[in-house]
Amino acid sequence: MDEKQIARINELARKARTEGLTEWEEVERTALRREYIDAVLGNLQSQLDNTYVVDEQGNKTKLKKKDQE
Repeated sequence: MDEKQIARINELARKARTEGLTEWEEVERTALRREYIDAVLGNLQSQLDNTYVVDEQGNKTKLKKKDQE
């Protein structure tokens, strides 16, 4: 997600608060929000995939998904 898309999300949010959105703008806002959420979740997943827990003895253990335990 680039800066132009984030700026457009903010622009649509301001317009929604002040004068309201057209049907097309609501569809655009929904699509941009979904893309933003997917980007954030993807970044979080990548970060968690590269996270380790270190115990008292210094052993590293890779984080596992809850259903993989």
